[in-house]
Amino acid sequence: AAVMRIETALAKGSKKAEELRDPVANYHPMQVDDLQKLTPHFSWSAYLASLGLATPSVIDVGQPEFQKALDAEIAAAPLSDWKSYFRWQLIHASARYLSAPFLDENFNFYSKTLAGVETARARWKRVLYVVDENIGDALGQLYVKDNFPPESKARVVAMVANIRATLRERIQTLTWMDDATKAKALAKLDAYGVKVGYPDKWIDYSALKIDRGPYVLNVERATDFLVKRDLAKIGKPTDRTLWDITAPTVNCYYSPTGNEIVFPAGILQPPFFDASKDDAVNYGAIGSMMGHEMTHGFDDEGRQFDPKGNLTDWWTPESAARFKERAQLVVKQYGEYVPVGDLHINGELGLGENIADIGGAKISFHAFEKSLAAKPENTIDGFTPEQRFFLSFANMYREEDRPEVLKLYIQTDPHSPGKYRVIGVLSNMDEFAKAFDVPEGAPMRRAAADRVNIW
Repeated sequence: AAVMRIETALAKGSKKAEELRDPVANYHPMQVDDLQKLTPHFSWSAYLASLGLATPSVIDVGQPEFQKALDAEIAAAPLSDWKSYFRWQLIHASARYLSAPFLDENFNFYSKTLAGVETARARWKRVLYVVDENIGDALGQLYVKDNFPPESKARVVAMVANIRATLRERIQTLTWMDDATKAKALAKLDAYGVKVGYPDKWIDYSALKIDRGPYVLNVERATDFLVKRDLAKIGKPTDRTLWDITAPTVNCYYSPTGNEIVFPAGILQPPFFDASKDDAVNYGAIGSMMGHEMTHGFDDEGRQFDPKGNLTDWWTPESAARFKERAQLVVKQYGEYVPVGDLHINGELGLGENIADIGGAKISFHAFEKSLAAKPENTIDGFTPEQRFFLSFANMYREEDRPEVLKLYIQTDPHSPGKYRVIGVLSNMDEFAKAFDVPEGAPMRRAAADRVNIW
């Protein structure tokens, strides 16, 4: 009960998920003395000293109001409640690495009750995830050796270059963006860093002790190793060669502060990328993901960062206003979808991901069309190259979701459910309508006035 009460108080003092998408509203650099005034019951000097850190000149406090709520709770809750809270936090954080009673209790609530999952993953799968989380570069070297040959990397790099060139052309022809903003947008696009497959240098784990003793202690030592590695970066120049995810990870990302797009080897496999398949299949899937990540640099959040990753407003007021008008169409469209019960998709929370989905598919399709001019493809299994592009795009998002997990994700995840990542995008695209001869007024063709066309 004490844990629940403290967690609820802290949640009430937190911003909503969609409010966290505004980088300006969540950027509050301040001196440690000023931060201390927000939390008179919490000693920041003692906390920093416990981490072995010298007092920094400036700290970015994302949510000052949360700090006030935390301080109020420190003052209000008795010490016995805080002891229960931290004991619970330790056990919850360690449950995956402890014996069955802890593991089962944690699973029953977080997976079964909240997400509707009936049975836990096999132990070897659970451990594999933990290995990737903690010593992922060691695992990555083995994965890349067996699953990502140089020729695959070369093909992916060529696709990225083609898609970037296509986005460049599309920016130049935009009718809603003025020339001054276009010039800044092109400079940012040209400055994109691109990382494909795996890092140029791997993490050295030689100082980390892994033995046949208790599993949980191996994890604790690995966590300590990674935390100290991160803390050692403070005050030093940014190392732009570092990756935020491991090579085997099935994901990719755009970093606004790094102004880079990253595609690890883990996602460069079917159904996203298949070196044995033609361009229609690969541009429809991983090509759309490449366009997606590039578009993130120009979505509602990413557009506020400059070519060097600084939080800077480089838009003219006129172009910014026109962008926001088009973005509101995206909010409206996705907010009308009701995936489960009477629960609508949160169009504000998902704005950046939905803009990137729509823009990514459009950009990749036109990049694919450019590739067709160089090496035409034939109809296969009765489907034209253009049709197979869209089939591959849809195949990428095939999933089966339990109602419980849909309810959870709609309220917490900025990504729309897979079904709506497909119909939400393709119903906006004249290119899709042409490929499948979709008439005006059909469910998969939005009314012309409602179609979204930003990038």
